[in-house]
Amino acid sequence: MTRLADRLPDFPWDRLAPYRAIAAQHPDGIVDLSVGTPVDPVPQVVRDALDAASDSPGYPLTAGTLALRQAASAWAARTLHASVDPDAILPTIGSKELVALLPTLLGLGPEDVVVIPELAYPTYDVGAQVAGCQVVVSDSTHSLGPQRVSLVWVNSPSNPTGRVLPVEHLAKVVAWARERDAIVVSDECYLELAWDAVPVSILDERVCGGSFENLLAVHSLSKRSNLAGYRAGLVLGDGQLVRSLLEARKNLGLMVPQPVQAAATAALSDDLHVVEQRHRYSRRRDHLLSALLDAGLSVEHSEAGLYLWVTRDESCWDTMGWLAEQGILVAPGEFYGVAGARHVRVALTATDERIATAVRRLARAA
Repeated sequence: MTRLADRLPDFPWDRLAPYRAIAAQHPDGIVDLSVGTPVDPVPQVVRDALDAASDSPGYPLTAGTLALRQAASAWAARTLHASVDPDAILPTIGSKELVALLPTLLGLGPEDVVVIPELAYPTYDVGAQVAGCQVVVSDSTHSLGPQRVSLVWVNSPSNPTGRVLPVEHLAKVVAWARERDAIVVSDECYLELAWDAVPVSILDERVCGGSFENLLAVHSLSKRSNLAGYRAGLVLGDGQLVRSLLEARKNLGLMVPQPVQAAATAALSDDLHVVEQRHRYSRRRDHLLSALLDAGLSVEHSEAGLYLWVTRDESCWDTMGWLAEQGILVAPGEFYGVAGARHVRVALTATDERIATAVRRLARAA
């Protein structure tokens, strides 16, 4: 018997240990820009909602409360410019578990092909492997030929590159997939963090023509609301697909805790804290971007999201080493695909003090 763990790749972040050790030796401590984990406070409106719902002795609804789904529907109208019925929205335990389990929950298997971007969040590939699917790495539908494809992942704004896919590109992917009865899943977790381009949801009428058939959008409250510790996400789109996911999740006991559902309802109903958080990240991005450019590095894409896609035109591991010597830890582009072998991903998720420290160190190294 082959255990699932034996079929999956080694957890990549373990490879950062020696670089972390070098960076930690800096007299003023490490500046960790490797993982996009929020460091700012959870908004008070969200904490109040969590506290008010803390006396929740019963099992939560897998489908989510009506209040949560209605808040998500109103948010989608405001933010995604999409009219989504509350019954076509499903809360998830963060977005990573949904990404990792989606091919399995959709009933895909060894006969199915899953297409992932050339530079991609590794869990797209992991989820396909968990289900035993075939994986094809491609950014272009033209390169896929006549093979039957069951699921296509798109990610805009991209993790790791921050690239924003235009309406025309997304519309072509949707049209191509519909001709082949393939499902398109759009990871839009960074959509509310735009800098130099305006991200568009796959559910936007300009992309999908007003029909959500075979389309799913994945969202998370981790980044826009600092709720990574709450594990609160959602999937929405094709009502038939969402109902299928709901039935599978009921059987597996995949339920978002009731207090977290209440917190998510509050977060989706309040836009002010998102604006404030976006301003924080914008300031940090401006400081880091200038410092990296002044130090002789190049920054590519990075139009949106929480990362800068950076290169010194050398192996990503050499860049990792150079930055570690400055006391700065980042993520190697190789984690996200072979196309990232000469880039590193620099996260904006550090305190203002640590960002300022990184900027000073880069200035000295320039």
